[in-house]
Amino acid sequence: MKEKRTKQPLIGVTMDGETTPSPPTKPFYMVRHNYCACLAECGAVPVMMPYGMAHVQAYASLLDGLLVTGGDFDIEPTLYTTSCRHPSVQTHPLRTRFEYALVRAMRERSKSVFGICGGMQLLNVVGGGTLIQHIPDAVETAIAHEQPNPRDEVGHRVFLESQSVLRTWVGKDRMDVNSAHHQAVEHVAPGMCISARADDGIIEAIEDEDRQKRGFCFAVQWHPEYRVDDKDMLLFKEFVAHVSSYAPYAPYTPRR
Repeated sequence: MKEKRTKQPLIGVTMDGETTPSPPTKPFYMVRHNYCACLAECGAVPVMMPYGMAHVQAYASLLDGLLVTGGDFDIEPTLYTTSCRHPSVQTHPLRTRFEYALVRAMRERSKSVFGICGGMQLLNVVGGGTLIQHIPDAVETAIAHEQPNPRDEVGHRVFLESQSVLRTWVGKDRMDVNSAHHQAVEHVAPGMCISARADDGIIEAIEDEDRQKRGFCFAVQWHPEYRVDDKDMLLFKEFVAHVSSYAPYAPYTPRR
């Protein structure tokens, strides 16, 4: 039975970790302000998480939900395919290893995850799906998914699947979105379904097939934190509302 929380939900926000910045300086973590601002505006408490495999289980136990942010890197191809690595692929092994383990730990605890851009790709890979390594070489009729104009402007539009939770949330069948990616979901992970596509057929959003599950997970390929569409904030509001509505969580049983 659902039970309302009396406290603000703690939402983990993944960060970029730079070890070889230019100009040279000490290693640092960073995350854009707008991710956290959107969550805070919806009543959540954003929690930054330094990388550390030894801390994954503690993070997953503490958090009520997880936002996997985007980043200027690609998921390691060996995690989802045996084919050759495309020359354009640039990975961030430390971050990917940490986020992969954290998403898996959250899902094992039936806690919700919201993936944005690279976070969508990671969520799909963790679930057993695959990716297109380089859209321009895989889709002849592809539109510009790495838009030349600023990220706080519209890049293209997406069409929402009529039966999707995303369509129910935003209340319309299309959205204007920004676009900053050269990879995309190819085969959707088992248990997930497509909730939006671009004009060229590229998958732009995925979600759990079971919309009633406690740990409902969904992801979008664009960056709603820039609010280029008047419905972008609804994604954050619905995510925080869903996370807030479930307490307490069921006891955790480690996977054997």
